[in-house]
Amino acid sequence: MRRVISIYLPFWPTDRWRRQQRSRIAGQVRDPAEPAPPPSAAEDAARPVITRLYDGRRHVVGAADAAARRLGIQQGQPLAEAQAMHRDLTIIDADPAGDATGLRALAVWCQRYAPLTTADLPDAIRIDSTGADHLWGGEAAMLEDLRRRLSGVGLTVRLAMADTPGAAWALSHYGAAEPVTLCPAGGVAEALRVLPIASLRLPPETLAGLDRMGFARVGEVMDAKRAPLSRRFGATLLHQLDYALGTQFEPLAPQAAATLIRARLTFVEPLLTAEAFATVIDRLCLDVAKELERRGEGARRLDLVCERVDGTEQCIALGTARPVQPAAQLSRLLAERIETIDPGHGVEAMTLWVALAEPVTPEQIEAWSPQSGVAKSLGELAPLIDRLVARFGPRQVYRLAPVESDVPERAVKRIGPLAPPQGRGWPQSLPRPLRLLTPPQPVQAIALLPDQPPVAFTWRRQRYRIRRADGPERVFGEWWKRGGERALSRDYWAVEDEAGERFWLYRNGDGEDSETGNLAWFLHGLF
Repeated sequence: MRRVISIYLPFWPTDRWRRQQRSRIAGQVRDPAEPAPPPSAAEDAARPVITRLYDGRRHVVGAADAAARRLGIQQGQPLAEAQAMHRDLTIIDADPAGDATGLRALAVWCQRYAPLTTADLPDAIRIDSTGADHLWGGEAAMLEDLRRRLSGVGLTVRLAMADTPGAAWALSHYGAAEPVTLCPAGGVAEALRVLPIASLRLPPETLAGLDRMGFARVGEVMDAKRAPLSRRFGATLLHQLDYALGTQFEPLAPQAAATLIRARLTFVEPLLTAEAFATVIDRLCLDVAKELERRGEGARRLDLVCERVDGTEQCIALGTARPVQPAAQLSRLLAERIETIDPGHGVEAMTLWVALAEPVTPEQIEAWSPQSGVAKSLGELAPLIDRLVARFGPRQVYRLAPVESDVPERAVKRIGPLAPPQGRGWPQSLPRPLRLLTPPQPVQAIALLPDQPPVAFTWRRQRYRIRRADGPERVFGEWWKRGGERALSRDYWAVEDEAGERFWLYRNGDGEDSETGNLAWFLHGLF
């Protein structure tokens, strides 16, 4: 019997955006279908995320994540109304084309479970799993493995398996509020009876007509006479019902995987020297660049596979910050990694794969602008960043971005060097030290309570006498995020010693109430 899995991604646009942010923070270039770093506890408590869409008259909410929906924000709602409901929203531009591309890539990734998969735009994937469940230890184990993998990379999913694509779709979208629903073989009719009419994937006008006539559940339509329904609502209603019940076959159009670009060279004599590798890399990059240009794409990730004479292989992976098309730029990036090639007894073949490619968008250059000779955006630094990443590694190249938090160690985070601006920019608050110590270093300080500056402190067995001090600046705990910080506070002082060195000290507590802190002193930064 035919078996079909439906994967419902209720928050796909916002989940995809969060995965992109985590990938940039990690400094890595990832395939849309590959795992991103798992979400952190801080991210779980992050601001609600919505997408902004222009409907021709005004901006509306295109999609809302779970946190935003809990606040009552719905898709299609005017953006101004959503902002009035909750001031602290993260608003991003909707990207329907990118969402569709990512969903198709995820559908291709799902072919590891069964060969016939298809993207069911805008937020679902269907897999014809007929005869494939035994490879995973049964249908329940197959669904659990799929749920675990998708949830593990930060995607909110609801899965359902049934005899037909229509029934699987209905159960994943309108079934029990469980992450996995397994409808036994032959149990489609019984499972569909209790579902709402909307689970039949009907047009809005048909749903409105059925509602006026008092139909609320699929079972009521199943029990009604077909001829009057056909005359009143046309063939669409009965076709969709038959698709769901399996009395009419519903085909699935398979999602074809894109053909990867590759170039390969084999050698009469094994290669051993860096000069020979450089020559081969230049030729491989020329071949790859020609195909990239023909497709209008640029490489985001390259895999250079070196095949040794003893049958072993070495793969050198390389990511780029922006799509790269010119052969010379690709060659320079790979040349930075030649020293990592271990030829062993010799390399007899080399293959260059474009593991991930993205469209290249032509940009208009302002030839006579006063700023035409200046890099006007971080994107123009992409070639330099790519070379730095190739030389030092993806985790060593990053930039800092502000986070809306009063607690200093939580007010900044690492993001990818070319990640877009986030939030409202750097706050124009009191000066902060250039270097923040993580964790803060304990010191012994001499100060009068409750609010006098320290006159001296000892750090790493060295005593510093303070000549000037500015403060205190009181910082309270984020009690709305962490219940244990409800009463905590810190008093910060910017101090200067007799040698002119400046430090950022703080004391736990306000100096009067013991519940606010233990009065210990810490060095938190250096100016």
